Amino acid sequence: MRVLFATKNVAKIKRYKELLEKRGLEVLTIRDLDFTLDVEENGENEIENAKIKAKAYYGKTLIPTIGIDDTLYIEGVPSELEPKTHVRRVGGKKLNDKEMLDYYSNLIHQYGGKLKAYWLYGLAIYQDTGVKTYKYSKGDFYLVDKVCSKINPGYPLDSITYLPKYNKYLVELDEIHDESLDDVVEFIIKSLK
Repeated sequence: MRVLFATKNVAKIKRYKELLEKRGLEVLTIRDLDFTLDVEENGENEIENAKIKAKAYYGKTLIPTIGIDDTLYIEGVPSELEPKTHVRRVGGKKLNDKEMLDYYSNLIHQYGGKLKAYWLYGLAIYQDTGVKTYKYSKGDFYLVDKVCSKINPGYPLDSITYLPKYNKYLVELDEIHDESLDDVVEFIIKSLK
């Protein structure tokens, strides 16, 4: 079965494509299409943004479409500075990877250099039978102001995400299997049947 992954983010594609293809799905990405849509992610939360992306691309292609969105919460910063659904969009500007690292490492530095944070993820699958959604979270990490020299293109904040369990930056843990992705893949497979 073919499925479209509605993202241009190379890190998201890398994270999910191989796992889904091992389960028998043919995964297309926006980069595989001859067009892109200008989709305004103006939802109130990660699920709404995931649905907006998936619905737009499904409506144009009629290929079952997966949309995903990440929401970041940082403890210890004023609520107006918490990124929430605007992780990459700050002050009305879409940040590239370097700008994100500069902005967030400076923000973390202003508020002590090491702050607890957590991610909420929303996933939506649009197909002819309707829409299905899935939500999950990740915590147990800190954002720190010292940037690791290794950068993960598409997920630059992995270079300031410190995992006390491993005493390393997230970007240094390429070989660690993310068990939470197993549940996400299962949800996708079951939803597409």
